[in-house]
Amino acid sequence: MSKVAITGNASGAGVFTIASPNSATDRTLTLPDETGTVVTTASLYPLTSGTAVASTSGTAIDFTGIPSWVKRVTVLFNAVSTNGASDYLVQLGVGSPTTTGYLGSSSVITTGVGTRNFTTGFGIYNNIAAGTVFNGSMTITTMGANLWVSSGVFGMNGSVGTMPTGGSVTLSGTPDRIRITTVNGTDTFDAGSINIMYE
Repeated sequence: MSKVAITGNASGAGVFTIASPNSATDRTLTLPDETGTVVTTASLYPLTSGTAVASTSGTAIDFTGIPSWVKRVTVLFNAVSTNGASDYLVQLGVGSPTTTGYLGSSSVITTGVGTRNFTTGFGIYNNIAAGTVFNGSMTITTMGANLWVSSGVFGMNGSVGTMPTGGSVTLSGTPDRIRITTVNGTDTFDAGSINIMYE
């Protein structure tokens, strides 16, 4: 007589569920005569949150150790500001931040519209005033062959303004890090927090 064994994971917390079909029609599940493990896409490529970093000091914030299987990264700003008005940059990196080869632009939409191009990172238009507080997110997705494209929207606290952004960059290899900094590289973060999510 055949046997069916269902066990949990190594911690004993695993759950294996077999649900009945939604119709009255019988269903047959035939398992191959082999050993192996059923792996779901979600367990292979989970949506993973990094550890939020307080953006209250320093001129750059780095997230390292991004796994090689990652296809999309989202950078999250929560009430972020600096002590200056230099534009923000988000830079991917292969061993170190990539600072060249970016294509794209960002705008600021207030009572008028201003736009500028960025070549040293994915830019976020600031140039408002020191202490301007930003909230929003930027999503960076691979198109294959180490080509990555970005898009995002940010808003300001206490001001009427929105900053859309978009760009692309071709890297020398698989990115393992992200840096958030400013164009001049000397403005210091003084409020808020930044985190990433990847999948």
